[in-house]
Amino acid sequence: MRRTITGFSNPTVKYLRSLRDKKHRRREGRFLAEGLRLLTDARECGTLPETLVMAENRDPHPLLSELERAVEQAGGEIIETTPDILAKITGKDNPQAIAGIFTEFDTSLDRLDRDSAAIWLVAQALRDPGNLGTMLRTGDAVGAGGLILIDDCADPFSVEAVRASMGAIFTQSVAQAKWEDFHTWLRAGKGQLVAASLRDARPYRGAPYQAPCFVMVGNESQGLPESYEMACDLRVTMPMRGRADSLNAAVAGAVLAYEVLDNLDKP
Repeated sequence: MRRTITGFSNPTVKYLRSLRDKKHRRREGRFLAEGLRLLTDARECGTLPETLVMAENRDPHPLLSELERAVEQAGGEIIETTPDILAKITGKDNPQAIAGIFTEFDTSLDRLDRDSAAIWLVAQALRDPGNLGTMLRTGDAVGAGGLILIDDCADPFSVEAVRASMGAIFTQSVAQAKWEDFHTWLRAGKGQLVAASLRDARPYRGAPYQAPCFVMVGNESQGLPESYEMACDLRVTMPMRGRADSLNAAVAGAVLAYEVLDNLDKP
């Protein structure tokens, strides 16, 4: 179906705008993604939006034409609207010319295949959606299997997290679980749990990493609880040569993930 919307009070506009709210996203099982690059990445990963929203008088682009055809062939809906209405839907003053509505993915631990990748990223109580999206992007860059979110993390399907992931929300598996459930799942099979820590830790360079390696970072301000760190197989530390006593959580995860990747790649 293809239609045009020109009124701010249209029920569809209100519905699409509501997906910026976590409560409504959970109720509907849908999330919003914005931008041609991000939606093209989704298509190339085999995921199409069920609804495609486009600004009128947009500049033509071959990738956009391909996306339109794919959505139409899949029986999806295409909506054309004004840039002002699109801005209201996305919450950005200068929105990109295209947005898509996707069905949320299954985020249960049981769907993960730990043997499908040598590296997995784990975040505990990560509150900043930008950091969450950055970790997804890091996971894509290092070929990780996905990101496991422990305890009360930011919503991976928020507009901010999806935007920060730069399309990695569609390439990386995402799981959500309480610490107890994750720890039980991890110990039911093989897997090395590694954390950046100051407690009885060894230098992160050249540490004995083993695949599949689960690289865990903690909350931005409080870090990991001591009991979580002590449950790890390996605790490593990164040198702080300036006045800072720690790295940003997402940055620490990226530095550690690349060291793990380099170590596991060595014969």
